Amino acid sequence: MALYEALFLALLVGAHAELPGCKIRVTSKALELVKQEGLRFLEQELETITIPDLRGKEGHFYYNISEVKVTELQLTSSELDFQPQQELMLQITNASLGLQFRRQLLYWFLKVYEFLSTFITSGMRFLLNQQICPVLYHAGTVLLNSLLDTIPVRSSVDDLVGIDYSLMKDPVASTSNLDMDFRGAFFPLTEKNWSLPNRAVEPQLQEEERMVYVAFSEFFFDSAMESYFRAGALQLSLVGDKVPHDLDMLLRASYFGSIVLLSPAVIDSPLKLELRVLAPPHCTIKPAGTTISVTASVTIALVPPDQPEVQLSSMTMDARLSAKMALRGKALRTQLDLRRFRIYSNQSALESLALIPLQAPLKTLLQIAVMPMLNERTWRGVQIPLPEGINFVREVVTNHAGFLTIGADLHFAKGLREVIEKNRPADVMASTAPPPSTAAV
Repeated sequence: MALYEALFLALLVGAHAELPGCKIRVTSKALELVKQEGLRFLEQELETITIPDLRGKEGHFYYNISEVKVTELQLTSSELDFQPQQELMLQITNASLGLQFRRQLLYWFLKVYEFLSTFITSGMRFLLNQQICPVLYHAGTVLLNSLLDTIPVRSSVDDLVGIDYSLMKDPVASTSNLDMDFRGAFFPLTEKNWSLPNRAVEPQLQEEERMVYVAFSEFFFDSAMESYFRAGALQLSLVGDKVPHDLDMLLRASYFGSIVLLSPAVIDSPLKLELRVLAPPHCTIKPAGTTISVTASVTIALVPPDQPEVQLSSMTMDARLSAKMALRGKALRTQLDLRRFRIYSNQSALESLALIPLQAPLKTLLQIAVMPMLNERTWRGVQIPLPEGINFVREVVTNHAGFLTIGADLHFAKGLREVIEKNRPADVMASTAPPPSTAAV
């Protein structure tokens, strides 16, 4: 009985487990680039360390070593690898330092050069251990973490919606890659606790040829469109001069009889054309491409000054848009194109037939007035969770059933030092570094 209960609970948890809307895979091909930039930063950090003076007395030997400076640092052998259970491991061996310092020595007997050399070398090694280990600790736990803090987790996309890139579980490392699952969900800024249930296919990542792969499910795009829908952004009203002249003339001619019957006194009033999306649009991703289905109402009315508007017609519009995705910098951008379009009446089939002459001009209106506004917004894009200063280059988009993947290489648009200096926290070296004795060990 206990076994059946355990199986039932496991199935229940699995049924309610939230799926990621976005996945990112970092492959071993990215590590060499990351390692070189990281080592360059560590070298710059170590070259700025301050080494205290070394002075004292040993028997009849008096010494004073001061103004110690690091003149050269070589990290000749290093490896950065994915390690299961540990994510990443950096190993540095055979590192060497060049030092410059002033020395003052006083001794009372001759032939002690070997002793002096051994003594000074041992003393300098002790001082370096006291300084280098805390610097490395500080660079890894504080400065590099300040770089990771630049990754957007929950942020605004614009003045209407935001996006949540929360990690859904710990990253999973293998010997060849690091996989991360993100929630990848948009939300209206006025309803920050609102959440769209994720019923889409879970995106999968199998490739390893590029440095980075990003996968997005249909849920990622559906949550964006529903967020804009709930924010009231998916509507458009054109009045008077905003309606194209040719379309204005065609609509007035088409509804001339209705105008005369309803209110002939307002025949010359400004025309109003209103489009309002009736339900959240839906994204469908297939190997052949990505499409977005939209259903909207189209209302045509006259708007006489200081009088109630006179509605001439109300119809339903079904449209299908094709969507092409691309990564530019670190933003996911979308280019939309109107593919299919039809209008029909909510009243009768006969009225739907009468709307056929309006089909072509309304489609033209969408192409010249509405689509540019949509593309201006979608091409601005939404940021992918990458640290500041790192961009995507040479991307390749691949569609699958229910999700798409984008493979790309990485490029450091800014050096680590530039980004870290910009976001460097207050100096907490003393509070974060381990005790000198521990560091030296």
